[in-house]
Amino acid sequence: PFASCALGRLSQLSVWWLRLGIRPELIEPASPQQNGRHERMHRDLKAETTRPPAHSRSAQQRRFDTFRHTFNQVRPHEALDQRRPATLYTPSDRLYVPRLRPITYPEHFEIRRVSTNGGIRWSKRWVNVSHILATLPVGLEPLASGTWNVFFGPVHLSWLDEQTIGSTTTAAAPAANVTCHPSGEYTCHPSAEMFIARIIRQPSCM
Repeated sequence: PFASCALGRLSQLSVWWLRLGIRPELIEPASPQQNGRHERMHRDLKAETTRPPAHSRSAQQRRFDTFRHTFNQVRPHEALDQRRPATLYTPSDRLYVPRLRPITYPEHFEIRRVSTNGGIRWSKRWVNVSHILATLPVGLEPLASGTWNVFFGPVHLSWLDEQTIGSTTTAAAPAANVTCHPSGEYTCHPSAEMFIARIIRQPSCM
């Protein structure tokens, strides 16, 4: 649920997080070694609670609750110098605000609202974006003549080339290469992997 093969690797869950002011940090597809400690926790969770699974949903939930208590309150962790996570945890200073924030863009951006069909109109022509962003605004930042950066909030989705309109190009660089400045400006940091092409290019899901 955290990512998908859509532009920007956005999912319905990550879009909701972004609208709450939470910025997901994603690893590369099929690269669990980039998040090894978390993957190890998943392995332990599955081994201790789901193999074999419990006979009912309520019994399965009790297993999860027991694992969570043991993992946080009882078990010492080598990575924490044999301390328990509960002894180090401190609540966040940020309050959870359930109201979704409006998506805004700098003044020099062109703004288009994604239709329920998952696209926008540009120069009277159809450009497919993503069904995940249906009814939400995307921002287009002018680059060289006829080319535009396409953003959803702080996330760089793609480039739009007016000469080949009707196709978009997925940003090959990860979302971490986009900086949202306090002034509200977005900067897309160039890299060798970022380019403008004339075909639809989607990130691998494998």
